[in-house]
Amino acid sequence: MESKQIYFAGGCFWGVEHFFKGVTGVTSTTPGYANGHFANPTYEQVYKDDTGFAETVRVEYNPEAVSLTLLCRLFFMIIDPLSLNKQGEDCGTRYRTGVYYSAEDDLPVLQAAFAAEADRLGADPVTELLPLQCFYGAEEYHQDYLDKNPGGYCHLSLKTFSYLKVFEKVRLYLAEETYPIARMAETAAIIHEGMHFFWTGFYRVYNDQLVLGPFQGPPACLRIAYGRGVCGTAWKEGRTIVVPDVEQFSGHIACSSASRSEIVVPVFAKDSDSGPGNGSAPTRRITAVLDIDSDRLAAFDTEDARWLELIVDL
Repeated sequence: MESKQIYFAGGCFWGVEHFFKGVTGVTSTTPGYANGHFANPTYEQVYKDDTGFAETVRVEYNPEAVSLTLLCRLFFMIIDPLSLNKQGEDCGTRYRTGVYYSAEDDLPVLQAAFAAEADRLGADPVTELLPLQCFYGAEEYHQDYLDKNPGGYCHLSLKTFSYLKVFEKVRLYLAEETYPIARMAETAAIIHEGMHFFWTGFYRVYNDQLVLGPFQGPPACLRIAYGRGVCGTAWKEGRTIVVPDVEQFSGHIACSSASRSEIVVPVFAKDSDSGPGNGSAPTRRITAVLDIDSDRLAAFDTEDARWLELIVDL
């Protein structure tokens, strides 16, 4: 199958290019300038912020190895889709966010990705979704900038790149495996090794309890009741819970005195949209939770939550 192209504007193109170079299935990345008012702009012209151009990365990819849906979801992981003309410390219309397409049949996929992001945010992104009008590659010194300058400026966090490596490794290792225990064991090991957490593991739903599954770290509680502790609460409420200080969480179960902060992510069944809820709304069936502890206070934030939810989706 021939490669396809999609164009992402996400603030400074140095970091955006470096990020997408780490995605399996991406075959080429080119930073440049998109959808401006004239031909062959220079960086100095675009920097004046009156040319209509946005710093953009052309991403060429193999659709058999990575889907456009996943590329869009990863793109939304690295931008603030509610920030207009500002990403990180970079301000101006040249730093606006956008997704520009050159193939008309990509539009329904992109619209679905934008709708999913709007649902997550509870508001419409200010990110543009437009056909590509024009694209000009940036000067040579902008190409592969962070490879050439490892200490160079990047508005994306180091944690973002660490999580991308973990995500891609999980995606690779789990590709052909179907046995859920093996998948959980491998995932726990990859997260633990890649992010250096104190404890990383799964509790599996068994009857009316969570029972210890594959994990990395010191011995832990064997069983947790529904609604008890952080894990049982995440199961009951069906949402990710971030706890900056476990001592301040009412009903916290102290499996280890070394644990200071915690994050718990529910694992939803693939058929979770089919079951009836207490009213007319469907219920999302939870089969397990991913539990991660740190020996530092406030070790987790919304960035951890979003990446771990993406990994758990695998």
